[in-house]
Amino acid sequence: MLAIMIVLFLLGYLAIALEHQISVNKAATALVLCGLLWTLYIVESPSILSNSSEFAEYWKNTPDDIIPFGEKVISYVTGVEIIEHIGDVAEILFFLMGAMTIVELIDIHGGFSIITNRIRLKNKRKLLCAIVIVTFFMSAILDNLTTTIVILMMLRKLIQDQKERWLFAGLVIIAANSGGAFSPIGDVTTIMLWVRGNVSAGSIIPSLILPSIISVLIPLFFASRMLHESEDNVVPVVENKNQKSYATMSYISSKEQKIIFFLGVGSLIFVPIFKSLTHLPPFLGVLLGLSVLWFYTEIMYQKKDIPSGSRVTIPYALSRIDMTTILFFLGILMSVAALQCAGILTSLSETLDDVFNKNVYAINIVIGFLSSIVDNVPLVAGAMGMYEAESVGAFAPDGVFWLMLAYCAGVGGSMLIVGSAAGVVAMGLEKITFGWYLKHISWMAVLGYLAGAVVFVLMH
Repeated sequence: MLAIMIVLFLLGYLAIALEHQISVNKAATALVLCGLLWTLYIVESPSILSNSSEFAEYWKNTPDDIIPFGEKVISYVTGVEIIEHIGDVAEILFFLMGAMTIVELIDIHGGFSIITNRIRLKNKRKLLCAIVIVTFFMSAILDNLTTTIVILMMLRKLIQDQKERWLFAGLVIIAANSGGAFSPIGDVTTIMLWVRGNVSAGSIIPSLILPSIISVLIPLFFASRMLHESEDNVVPVVENKNQKSYATMSYISSKEQKIIFFLGVGSLIFVPIFKSLTHLPPFLGVLLGLSVLWFYTEIMYQKKDIPSGSRVTIPYALSRIDMTTILFFLGILMSVAALQCAGILTSLSETLDDVFNKNVYAINIVIGFLSSIVDNVPLVAGAMGMYEAESVGAFAPDGVFWLMLAYCAGVGGSMLIVGSAAGVVAMGLEKITFGWYLKHISWMAVLGYLAGAVVFVLMH
C-alpha cells in the first residue's frame, strides 16, 4: 500500500507539472491526490500505527479498553493526525488569503504606480539594474508572484523588443525568487518555515540577505553584458486596469491612493513585528492589517458620492484573489502530510542521510536543484516532514538546515522557468518558451545559486 501511495504521489506530481499540456488545473490534481492518499493511509493505518510511539501514548491515555483496536486507530487518524495537520495548513492558507487580498486592494487602487512611475531611465543597462533592485526588495516585502506580475506589466511599456524583454523578464524571475528567499513573508516556502517556527524573522534576514544578493548580482553582471549599448526612448507607464478600476480611480485622490499603498505595505511589514511581540501566529497579524484597510476603505467610500458598482472594497478584492492557488496549496500540503503520517518521508530522510553522510549543506543543495524541476512548496513541506525540529544543532529552530532550506528552495526555483510561481506567470504573460529560458537564463541562474550557496556555507 505504501508503494501505491508513492506511485500515486509521483503521478500526481507529473500531472501538476504537465498542467498546461493535459489541460487539467493543478488544484484539481492536488485535491484528488489529497483524498486518495489519505484514503489509502487510513486503510493501511492499523499496520503502520502498530509501531508508532505517538499512537502508543494515545492508546495509553485512552482508558476504555473495550474499544476495538481498529476503532482507536480510526479515532487517532481522524481526531488527532488530520486535525493537527489541517491546523498547520490552515495557518498558511489564512495568511496567504489575507496577504493576497491586501496586495489586490493596493493594485486595484493603482498603489504600485507610486513605485513604477518613478522609473524613468533610458539606458537599458541602468534600467535593468533598477528593475532588478526594485524587484528584489519588492519581493521581500510583498511576494514573488505579485511582484513579478507588477514588474512585467511595467516592462511591457518600457521594452519594445520581445527578446530583450524576455531577458529582462528572466532577471525579474531570478530577482523575485532571491528577494523572497531572505524574507519571512516573501515566498510561500519561507512563510511555511516561519509559520511553523523553523525560522524567525530575526535570523533568516541577516543569514540569507547576502547569499540572496550574490545569487542576483552574478546573473545581473552577465545579463547586462548581453544588452546593446544603444539607448531607446522609454514611454510613460500606463496602468493596465479593468473597467471598474478606471471608474473607481476617477473618484480616488492621489493622497488616498498613497494612504492605501502605505497602509497595505505597512500591514505586511508589521506582521513579523506582531509575531515577535505577541508570539501569536502570523495569520492573525495579517488579518489585523487587513481589517485596518477594510475600515479605512469603507469609511473613505462613505464620504464619496460613488455608484455602488464602482466601489472597490475588500469584498471585491476577495472575489479577485486566486482561490485555485489556495486550493492547490491545501491539496498538496495535505498530500505531503499523508506521506509524513505513513512514514514515507522519514524513510526518504534516512536515505538522503546515508547517501550524503548527513551533510546538511549537500542535502539542501540537492533540494534546490529539485525545486527547479518540481514545485518548491511540496518539496519544503516534504523536508519539514522528513526532518523533525530539534532543540539544538542543525535542525533546531533557526538552525543551519532550515535557513539553507529557505535559500535553496527559493533561489533554486529560478534555474528552470517552470521551477517557481514567478517563472510560470512570466511564461504565461510573456509567452517565454522553456527552451529559450534554458539556453539564455538557466546557466546564469545556476551560477548565481551555487555562488550564493557557497557564501552561505562560508558564513556558517
